[in-house]
Amino acid sequence: MPVGKGRGIISVGVNMMIFDSNDEKTILPAAKTAVVTGASSGIGKAIVSRLLSDGWQVIGLSRTRADENSENFRSVQVDLSNFDQLKQVLACIPKVDAIIHAAGFMRTAPLGALILADSAAMWALHIGAAEVLVDQLVSKLPMGGRIVLIGSRTSAGAAGRSQYAATKAALLGMARSWAAELVSRQITVNVVAPGATETPMLLDPNREGTPPKKPPMGRFIQPEEVAGLASFLLGPDAGAITGQQIVVCGGGSL
Repeated sequence: MPVGKGRGIISVGVNMMIFDSNDEKTILPAAKTAVVTGASSGIGKAIVSRLLSDGWQVIGLSRTRADENSENFRSVQVDLSNFDQLKQVLACIPKVDAIIHAAGFMRTAPLGALILADSAAMWALHIGAAEVLVDQLVSKLPMGGRIVLIGSRTSAGAAGRSQYAATKAALLGMARSWAAELVSRQITVNVVAPGATETPMLLDPNREGTPPKKPPMGRFIQPEEVAGLASFLLGPDAGAITGQQIVVCGGGSL
């Protein structure tokens, strides 16, 4: 694996950069470290900010560099759908205490107009990247480690969003299976499933056919609210919660 060093930046492979000021072969040998995908925007960015304020050291994985003004944060630029590249990055992480998969995007279409390439791309990012992420890092999690996957209330089904809903529904089955496998190590695995959340994805022109609707509460979910729940699930008071999907819907499920 080619490694180059310059001014605190390490480049590994193609179109991928690992930021590390100390060691050109590993990332953040910290006592309490979380890996967060989708760190440059939306819910992932909010989770990074919350965990940093909680005292965590955070490695953020995203296609574009995430800007966080903290010595406890490292940004890694990587295409999460490029599994070989992702594996290279994960091999450089010596240990991790929590894994949060928040990267995602939505493409919508009704029956009769489904685009298979959109389905494959969402499956690769939502499911495939989660598989690689957890499979590569699970041996580095300690007793009592944490895994949180960001799902969606849409996983229960929504007109015009079948392909997106299918990928988010698959997250729950995967999370419950992993929870059963890891329970003897006291590692918890949960899904946080928000409704329409006020992020850049909400205004994505590719979802014009199914515009978001405000929940009964009268406002969209805030990414900081989702981050707060993720933070709780990483904390000591959530040690007995595992294999669950927790919906944050502003009354949309009532």
